[in-house]
Amino acid sequence: MSLAPEIKAFLEKQAASGAPAVWEAPLAVIRANTQGRMATSGPVEPIFEITNRFIPGPTSDLPLRIYRPTDNPTAPAIVHFHGGGFVLNYLDMYDASMARLANHSGFTIVGVHYQKAPEHPFPIPFDDCYATLLWVRDHADELGINPHCIGVAGDSAGATLASAVSLKARDNNIDLKFQLLIYPCNGRDFTTDSYMNMATGFGLSTQAMKWFWEQYLQGVAHDTNPYAVPMAARDFTGCAPAIVITAQYDPLVSDGEKYASLLQRDGVPVIYKQFDGMIHGFFTNMAVTPTARVAIDFAGEALKKLIN
Repeated sequence: MSLAPEIKAFLEKQAASGAPAVWEAPLAVIRANTQGRMATSGPVEPIFEITNRFIPGPTSDLPLRIYRPTDNPTAPAIVHFHGGGFVLNYLDMYDASMARLANHSGFTIVGVHYQKAPEHPFPIPFDDCYATLLWVRDHADELGINPHCIGVAGDSAGATLASAVSLKARDNNIDLKFQLLIYPCNGRDFTTDSYMNMATGFGLSTQAMKWFWEQYLQGVAHDTNPYAVPMAARDFTGCAPAIVITAQYDPLVSDGEKYASLLQRDGVPVIYKQFDGMIHGFFTNMAVTPTARVAIDFAGEALKKLIN
C-alpha cells in the first residue's frame, strides 16, 4: 500500500515548514519545536478522571499523570513511557491518545515524565521507568488498581524503555502481565531493511535515530546491555506477553518485526500488527489520520484479550 493521502499531505506540510532536523539546532530549539505537536494529537475525549502527582525516583522526583476511565477500584493498569528519542516530548502530548486508550480498554494508565538525555543519559531514564513500575505495584491500593494485573507500554523510545523494563521485571521475578510496544527501536543496527529503505522522506529519519541513540547511550559501552538495547538480550524466555504495533513507512519497522520474532522464538506470546500506509508517530496523531483511532482501539482490544 502507498502512503495514506492524509499522511502524504502531512509530510509535505512538514517539509515545507523548514524546521531544522534534531542534529541541526540547539537542543532548546528542538525541544521548543515539539510544542507544535499538540495540534496533531487531537482533542482529549471525556474520561472519568485525569490526575497529576509526583513520586520519588532514584535521582529525582518524577511527575506522573493518571488516566482513570472508571471508578473501578481494582482496574488493570498500564505504566506508560512516552516516546521522543529519549530526548524529547512530554506528558501533555499524550493526553488524547491515553484518554482514548484508557476508555477503550478499561485500564487505568499511569504515564511518567522520566528524565531525558543527553543531560540524563542511560541508565537514568531506564531507572526512572523501572522505579515507576515498582512504585505503581507497591501503591496499587492507593491508586485503585489490581496489583496482579499491571503491564507496561510505550511508543518509539518509550517502547524501548518498556521492553527493557519487561526484561528487568523478568530477571527479578516481577509478575508483568503484558508489554505494549508501539514501533519500538530496540536495536542499534542501522543496516536493517527499513533503516536503509526509509532513511529519509518519511518524517523520522535514520540519521535522526543515530543521533537519538548517541544522546542516550553516549558511546558504545552499553551496546551489549539489554536494559539499554533490548535486542542484545540472549534469551527472552519468561518475558511478558507482547503486543507489537508497527507502521509500514517507518525506519523502525524492521526493529519491530525482529523483536516480535525473537520473543516468539523463545515462547513469548505475541500479537503483531503492522498498519499499512502509516509512518512513525501515527499512533498519537489523531488530528492527522483516522488510523490513529483504529490503532488505539486495536491496542485496547488486544490488551483485554491478554488479561482474559
